[in-house]
Amino acid sequence: MASIPLPTPANPLRIGTRASPLAMAQAHLAAAALIKAHDLNPDALDIVPMTATGDRIQDRALAEVGGKALWTRELDAALDAGTIDIAVHSLKDVETLRDPRFALGAMLERADPRDRLVVRAGLDAPTIADLPRGARLGTSSPRRAAQVKRLRPDLVTTLLRGNVQTRLAKLAAGDADATLLAAAGLERLAMPDIGRAQPIDLLLPAASQGAIGIDARADDAATLALLKAVDHALTHRAVMAERALLAALGGDCRSPVAAHAHWQAGGLLRLDAEIYSDDGAAHVAGHAMVSGESDAAALAHRLLGEAPDAVRRLFAA
Repeated sequence: MASIPLPTPANPLRIGTRASPLAMAQAHLAAAALIKAHDLNPDALDIVPMTATGDRIQDRALAEVGGKALWTRELDAALDAGTIDIAVHSLKDVETLRDPRFALGAMLERADPRDRLVVRAGLDAPTIADLPRGARLGTSSPRRAAQVKRLRPDLVTTLLRGNVQTRLAKLAAGDADATLLAAAGLERLAMPDIGRAQPIDLLLPAASQGAIGIDARADDAATLALLKAVDHALTHRAVMAERALLAALGGDCRSPVAAHAHWQAGGLLRLDAEIYSDDGAAHVAGHAMVSGESDAAALAHRLLGEAPDAVRRLFAA
């Protein structure tokens, strides 16, 4: 590691991040990992927050206004311009097919990938099955909406956007009776007791959920070498399998898809995946043991081959 040029207070590593509380918490986790791995002076790292387009648009679904690029556009521009050296992302919010100018240099160890069901005050519902008939569940995720409708066709899904604090405030204001939030995000915001975690076999999570990715410029060998020391290899391999499945499906932010790769005894990686129609009435599920991204792509093609038209038409593959 001594051959890697390390950042110093005089020449700090500039860490780009969205300015939301959760994104800032994730940037601090990345900074802490780098400090520990390289025994850095904390002043050798400079966190640079910026407001993403996706944070400014709160009244429409992302699919209507540009998709996941709305979370990465500003960070990508700053990285390309050299005003930041790395960018920290929630990987589930990052486009599957990335600009080749950028390289995913590291993933931190994945946190809890599950969803947590959060309900309004006065409502006791530890699981989706316990919600009252006709309850309104707020979400901006096509995946969550389809899963909820499949489990409980009587529930009404309504658009609920914003960062975690905004969504909790809207829930408290009566905009919805319940919502689903990522357990990893709540933990990173020191809110581990909010809501109830839902079993993965009930609500398969989004691909990359719980994973933090760190991008650098693809031609910045020194920074990529610096990031290699904080890369969690098992998380990286699992999440790349999930992202390979998304790429093979040809899905976008309108496509209801869930995927979770997890390690089993003997060092085997199992990838579970589900694809849905908009209303959740039709769906296809499957799994495969994967040793590389081609196995994940093969699972995607198998699911599409088994899917009815109501599901298949939502994917471009």
